[in-house]
Amino acid sequence: MHPSEWRLINGEALEAIPAQLARARGNASARALAGADWLLRRKSDGRFLALRRGDALQPLWRGALSRRMDAELGELVQADLDGEAPRPLSGLLQRLHELGLDEEAYARETGLALVPEPSTLAFAGFDRYRRPLWLRAAVARAWQAMRSSALRDELVLEAISGYRSHDYQLGIFRRKLARGQSVPEILRVNAAPGFSEHHGGHVLDISTPGEPAAEESFEGTPAFAWLSSHAGEFGFEMSYPRGNAHGIDYEPWHWRWAGCPSAA
Repeated sequence: MHPSEWRLINGEALEAIPAQLARARGNASARALAGADWLLRRKSDGRFLALRRGDALQPLWRGALSRRMDAELGELVQADLDGEAPRPLSGLLQRLHELGLDEEAYARETGLALVPEPSTLAFAGFDRYRRPLWLRAAVARAWQAMRSSALRDELVLEAISGYRSHDYQLGIFRRKLARGQSVPEILRVNAAPGFSEHHGGHVLDISTPGEPAAEESFEGTPAFAWLSSHAGEFGFEMSYPRGNAHGIDYEPWHWRWAGCPSAA
């Protein structure tokens, strides 16, 4: 599979990524990944579950694919056919209620909306940490075009993160709850699962070499000045400027793709 065709396929509990992008966890894992087309992994913790070679499925450990997960393989195939269609929110809502989160009250208080995950996402290169960067296809093209334009002006833009799953955000909450923090305490720092713009695959956190990630000091860099002047040409805008209506702290690193003909 050519890198231009690499994509992430979303299920409820599983996701599939090109096997070439998986980081082998030892020699046995590397041997298993060699020659495989797809890796199926659990979204909640990233555990490798199975490999797919053509139409053949190879579980990676005994009991890796439960009956429920086996049924979800069919959903993944359908998700790939559906392209970027949003995934249902029913499973997320159930887990929010289990955590004691009232999504309607939270939405009223913050003015934020629930963000569904796309069924598929396009490979947009790698982030600062050499992790695959996943975005909607149009956003990936816009990001690559913007990054190339900045480079011609001798500025390097680095992606810190792009798409993040509901499970990723739920994991943050569960770990903090386990450490004894209350839901209100966590919400002062983290968006409620399902309400982060990162879930939709149309947002990037951006930095530049030598600058720490997700710090207000990014505002003082030439990279930020360039973005302020040129990001709109590629369809990007800052989500949370100072004094934003959601009451979210100023985030000069967080840029949302709102769309424009030249980047589509």
